[in-house]
Amino acid sequence: MKKILALVLALSMVLCVAASASALEIKWASVHPDTAIPTQMMMRVIEEINANADDVHVTGYPNGTLGGSTDVVEAVQEGMIEMITEGPAQFQSWIPKAAQVEAPFLWQSVDHMLNALNGGYRDTLNELFASINVRILGAFYYGTRQLTTNKPVTTLADLAGMKIRVPQTELYVKMVESWGAAATPMNINELYMALQTGTVDGQENPLTTYESYKFYEVVKNVSLTNHIICPNMIFINEDVWNQISEHDQEVITTAVANGIAWEHEAQLEAEATLQESLASEYGVTFYEVDDTIREATVPFIKPYIEDWDLLQSMAE
Repeated sequence: MKKILALVLALSMVLCVAASASALEIKWASVHPDTAIPTQMMMRVIEEINANADDVHVTGYPNGTLGGSTDVVEAVQEGMIEMITEGPAQFQSWIPKAAQVEAPFLWQSVDHMLNALNGGYRDTLNELFASINVRILGAFYYGTRQLTTNKPVTTLADLAGMKIRVPQTELYVKMVESWGAAATPMNINELYMALQTGTVDGQENPLTTYESYKFYEVVKNVSLTNHIICPNMIFINEDVWNQISEHDQEVITTAVANGIAWEHEAQLEAEATLQESLASEYGVTFYEVDDTIREATVPFIKPYIEDWDLLQSMAE
């Protein structure tokens, strides 16, 4: 955190010189690569905000420029970074319920997830996030997570003893434990090398992430587990939000909503064609899985998800 603080302060000094003296300068950090759809969304939102806001200027820092996931979720709470894009489960240490929305096999559809997380349940979460000085501006569809490994996996038994990289959150660790595999929490920017060297045997992410990080170069087996319909969220430091005028808050809210709508369509379109292109261009092999993985996961995970039934009811 000392390194990221020094970097952020240095960047802030440069930006203060470049920006209008009256403008509130906002740094928006993300670990997603430059070409990833969430980054494209971020840049579209930033362009709209900067074109329409009176007293706010936003600069994007994708690709882990300001630190990994753990770094940025700590920094946004402290106000060292004003905005971030992250998975809500990264906040589990402070807001345990935040991880619930990334639970495996929770959501019945993408629309189920988005309607809940951009509707009433976002208000529920924001009441909790207020305790750590953070506000959720919106949730978007990050993709449906699949398992990619160095050997074919089609049943629960195939996972026994495998080392699977997961995000640095307890929920994902428990999920992999339910599979009889060994969970290896790791920053995503370290994952390519870990797959290449065999430090881990596999990882789980949406196909768009698998493609954008070029993991297909080092692991070419994809098991279509569909285990998590996964959200990401846009967060802002609450003190920063309260400094923004009502007009500019509306500009930001509108730009975020427009960006989420664009990202949703772009993500679905990419997923519709990606399986075929990964197979034909990079030699990736896809495997259907039986029900044993789901059957092992749900009873193991459900006791940890306090609002499981409530969230399920939001599909109606």
